[in-house]
Amino acid sequence: MKKRFSVVAKTALVLVYLVIVAGALVRMTGSGMGCPDWPKCFGYYIPPTELKELTWAPDKAFKQGQVIIKNDVLLVAKTDFKTDKYFEYTNWQKYTKHDYAVFNVYHTWIEYINRLLGALGGLACLLMAILSIWMFKVQKKITLFSWIVVFMMGFQAWLGKTVVDSNLSVYKITTHMMVALLIVALILYVIKYASDNPKISNKQIQVTTFNRLLWVAMLLTVIQIVMGTQVRQYVDSEIKNGVTQSILWLQNPTIIFYIHRSFSIAVFALNGFLIFYNKKMNLNFNKIKWVQTLIVLEIATGIAMYYFDFPLGSQPAHLIIASLLFGVQFYLILESKKSQNNFNDIQNIL
Repeated sequence: MKKRFSVVAKTALVLVYLVIVAGALVRMTGSGMGCPDWPKCFGYYIPPTELKELTWAPDKAFKQGQVIIKNDVLLVAKTDFKTDKYFEYTNWQKYTKHDYAVFNVYHTWIEYINRLLGALGGLACLLMAILSIWMFKVQKKITLFSWIVVFMMGFQAWLGKTVVDSNLSVYKITTHMMVALLIVALILYVIKYASDNPKISNKQIQVTTFNRLLWVAMLLTVIQIVMGTQVRQYVDSEIKNGVTQSILWLQNPTIIFYIHRSFSIAVFALNGFLIFYNKKMNLNFNKIKWVQTLIVLEIATGIAMYYFDFPLGSQPAHLIIASLLFGVQFYLILESKKSQNNFNDIQNIL
């Protein structure tokens, strides 16, 4: 059962990361409003592929909740009915969550796939939580945190609805991203503490110091991600204001951009020190090298966006790398903390 649980938990983690990747693609392509309603898409479980499906026509059957676009307005069918020869407003009500009424088949299906991946991730997390019940006697925290993940996935789905209803409010998008990272952290916790291979260290003070520095480093990463979402929102607003040339998107950025850019130096320096400390104290936390590699890639994609005018794929890559960086850092925190606890257990036995 433990091995099966571990496989399911790792599958859930991969699916959550795939949702983050899909979300990055949604942002890159501007597909966030590809489905203007939630949880359906234009009132359909499987979204339309042609504009005519969202256009009123005589002798056409509609079901309650299905949507049409008429005079640049979203209208929702009040009941099941079949249209007559002439349009009847009494059969329809205006969609009131927002006034966005555009159909782009590519945007619609990109957003729809994002939602499908979210649903698959939610099912994987639910299965993980169900299997965790059999581990309750062994490790109660695993069961507790597995069910918290399920709750957080539900909360994340609700947040996704509010993002759409608000027509992509920057603060709600940022919150959406932070909750995704929290879910990653919780699943990593479950995976780590369900492991059969604890790491034992006999250097308690050094490991404790390393763990505390890791917390600081991860906090800096989270701050960077939050500032990055603000910069991204500024770029989105420039595009909405008609600035089509990527070379002009950051011509006159806000102060947040300059802080975000300079802050990367502090992130790089602290993690560089962690590599040095890990090697000097012979702590053998080898994943710290992964962290610095991801930071270098993160800085490289940031440079590419600013100096090479946002080459294709650089924006989602920047976000995906940041998400992976957070995950590796948090796993290292768990690894060093567990090593510290194992050392304390040995000391108590002795």
